[in-house]
Amino acid sequence: MQTTTVDVPTGDGVADALLARPDGDGPFPAVLIFMDAFGLRPRMAEMAETIAARGYVVLVPNLFHRFGRAPLVDLSGLHDENRRGELFEKISPMIGALTPDVIARDTTAYLDFLAAQPGVAPGPAAVTGYCMGGTNALRAAEAHPDRIAAVAAFHAGRVVTDAPDSPHLGVGAVTGELYFGHADQDPSMTAEQIATLEKALDAAGVTYRSEVYAGARHGYTQADTPMYDEAATERHWAALFDLLDRTFRR
Repeated sequence: MQTTTVDVPTGDGVADALLARPDGDGPFPAVLIFMDAFGLRPRMAEMAETIAARGYVVLVPNLFHRFGRAPLVDLSGLHDENRRGELFEKISPMIGALTPDVIARDTTAYLDFLAAQPGVAPGPAAVTGYCMGGTNALRAAEAHPDRIAAVAAFHAGRVVTDAPDSPHLGVGAVTGELYFGHADQDPSMTAEQIATLEKALDAAGVTYRSEVYAGARHGYTQADTPMYDEAATERHWAALFDLLDRTFRR
């Protein structure tokens, strides 16, 4: 297993990223991980390595690269729920800067970088995203349906909003398979919003699975936060590898 920090050229500068690859020459399918709001850190590296160990080349870009290299905020209080408010005060402008156009342009750069890596199999990639990364993974698939064969979004928030560019309104462009692992009682993705998303997916004829992880909180896969749920995380791994292995006929 090899995990390195790499620089990905984009139209707006360089994005620092983690690159994890399995041992051997390949060819290996390509997987993008879209990080949660807390950015590149050891937990993201662990998750990339878990996926790479199954025979995938994995890239985890710093989606906030326009604000600097990771880490961009002090994460020493990540385990303290009382400090989440001050963390999000700093992170929210970075999240807001990730417009659909920015995600579309950056995804081109990420996919091009992955495709150029030695040992990467030709053809479409898959994307898995967490929290805001799940929402942006869906946006990436809507912008690049020919280059993204599957998306898995876990505890994704604000997939359904009242905005005219709400992510759920663009699902008609998706040609790959989607998986949603929703957190139970998630204020950023309520039961009503989940129903709205599923209605849009059904109307568009998208192949998907949408599941609610009972008892799991928003952020349940992130072991370095108080939201972590071991059982829900194991369920997420099973669902993710089922999707990846079927997509790439492993």
